[in-house]
Amino acid sequence: MPAALVNAPELDGGVGWLNTDEPIHLKDLRGKIVLLDFWTFCCINCMHVIPDLKKLEAKYPDELVVIGVHSAKFDNERESDNIRNAVLRYGIKHPVVNDAKFAIWHAFAINAWPSLVLIDPDGKIVEQVSGEGNLAELDSAIAGLIAKFDRSGKLNRKPIVFGSDGSSKERRPLEFPGKITADESTGRLFISDSGHNRILVCNQKGDVTAIIGSGKADSTDGSFRNACFNHPQGLAFHDGALYVADTENHLIRRIQFDRKQVTTIAGTGKQAAFRAGGGPALATALSSPWDLVFIGDKLFIAMAGNHQIWLWNPASATIAPFAGSGREDIIDGPLHSAALAQPSGITTDGTRLFFADSEVSAVRAASINSSGQVSTIIGKGLFEFGDQDGVGVDARLQHPLGVFWRNGKLYLADSYNHKVKVVDPISRKVETFLGDGKPGSADGLQARFSEPGGLTAIKDNLYIADTNNHAIRLANLKTKLVRTLPVNLPISLDQNVYTARPDSTSSSRSNSSPALTVSQDGIVKSGAHGKLTLDVSFPSDFHLNNEAPFKYRITRLVGKAVEIDSKELSGTVKPPHLPLTIPFTAGPDGSTGEVQLEADIYYCSSGANQVCKVKSVRAANRIEARAESTNLSVSNRISISADD
Repeated sequence: MPAALVNAPELDGGVGWLNTDEPIHLKDLRGKIVLLDFWTFCCINCMHVIPDLKKLEAKYPDELVVIGVHSAKFDNERESDNIRNAVLRYGIKHPVVNDAKFAIWHAFAINAWPSLVLIDPDGKIVEQVSGEGNLAELDSAIAGLIAKFDRSGKLNRKPIVFGSDGSSKERRPLEFPGKITADESTGRLFISDSGHNRILVCNQKGDVTAIIGSGKADSTDGSFRNACFNHPQGLAFHDGALYVADTENHLIRRIQFDRKQVTTIAGTGKQAAFRAGGGPALATALSSPWDLVFIGDKLFIAMAGNHQIWLWNPASATIAPFAGSGREDIIDGPLHSAALAQPSGITTDGTRLFFADSEVSAVRAASINSSGQVSTIIGKGLFEFGDQDGVGVDARLQHPLGVFWRNGKLYLADSYNHKVKVVDPISRKVETFLGDGKPGSADGLQARFSEPGGLTAIKDNLYIADTNNHAIRLANLKTKLVRTLPVNLPISLDQNVYTARPDSTSSSRSNSSPALTVSQDGIVKSGAHGKLTLDVSFPSDFHLNNEAPFKYRITRLVGKAVEIDSKELSGTVKPPHLPLTIPFTAGPDGSTGEVQLEADIYYCSSGANQVCKVKSVRAANRIEARAESTNLSVSNRISISADD
């Protein structure tokens, strides 16, 4: 610790706050230990610190307050809305200030991402560290401060609850999808549904045929339903199996469709140390694998956390660095001495590797022979970025995350420019292909995207993982016409949403058991006014309780097949009666969607020895609007048995 402690400056100069409804002042946190995390959301080292912060917050919930100070590297990162997406994507719960003007950065004399500043309950700076891997040091320092200030009586253990800034994380079919790949022989698409910690398999219409992963952020192998991922990214389909860069688990996983099993093929589950070496695949630690591609039977890995390209060899069951010294920079030359900078997308023409080197806003190439070289196609330096079409060093990108080879061209997800660009690897010419550079979500010939991260193609269709729009976009390579691919999750497969839950009401007169569910499809007339109905039948000696509240709620409404007025999304029916009817307006011809309706049903037996019960019921409907249909209703009927 410093010999002479200095007072921490105030958190003045931020242009916005997240995860709190008002600015936070350090003077109001006297008695608390405060840890400031100076970060920027592009930075892989900053991402590696986030799990450490969560561990400290969980260990010291009453003594420690963590505050993120987001001091942006890239222009795109200065916008509070974009930071908010990153906060949601990384699951950050503590307050974050947007230090877009570097006012707080300069006040604390910070000079590197990430940097962490520890402040004691008297408001004095006692520790400052940079880089990742400082968990043990910070943990020890916090424990020491707790002991010291407990003895003096200055430690405040009263919980602090920061108000919400109004952000919410609503349930969607996709949550921050990172990458997408295709099996052109079958027309299947594979999507890394990163925010939901799972992989989706769908056809070219968007109909999901398999969900792989329980949704829990973990590293469990096993069946499709029980296996777990942690924010997976890159995907590669090879020889009937799908390979997954399980990024935050620091693993490579294999999905075998014939066995319906997920297994780990590389990594230990622990993050590798800086400039780690290779070895047996299952005994070698990895660091944030971000994308994958096969050449022959060998798997090449964009290892973002090590600033390298790695190679997994199934014949020897080994994994090792292939290109990059581990130094973060843009230096061409022999494979093992070249410097890369957070490679996050990788593709091939069959003989060469091409990768999006995100932190230097570059597109690089690597030959795959043992005496190969790394060369730069587009890009100049760690702080040379922008949005400029052109040739070679005259062109500018901004933190590209995805690249895909097609017909002699490289299609590039220029993520922080919210564009798709096309690069000629021979002439080194780059041109905007899709997007106007403004974040948004618009289809048609004037399409807009929001931090797209991955690309693939089937014939003339380019599929784009539009990450912050929680969507897959589909662009025709010839016409450039863009539309949003509907992702249709069958209710029977969506285990993360449609799981039985106990009734919330319990008393001496009610039972507690899983909700009764009916799931069915419905076709309605496009553009018409219709109704969603729910009816319930009881055992012969039971009837609806006319004195109890009859509450209902729409817990899921996605797609464009039906529109329900917001005032109809929940309510209490007085007096209680069945069937329950909710009006809707059907969408345009061909639109699809899903709606889930839940209700609490109170019912009683007849006779002198009356018994009353409560049951939650759920109707889940997948709906399609068609012009030729005459149907104006979607009806659901649930029967409660004597055993319920």
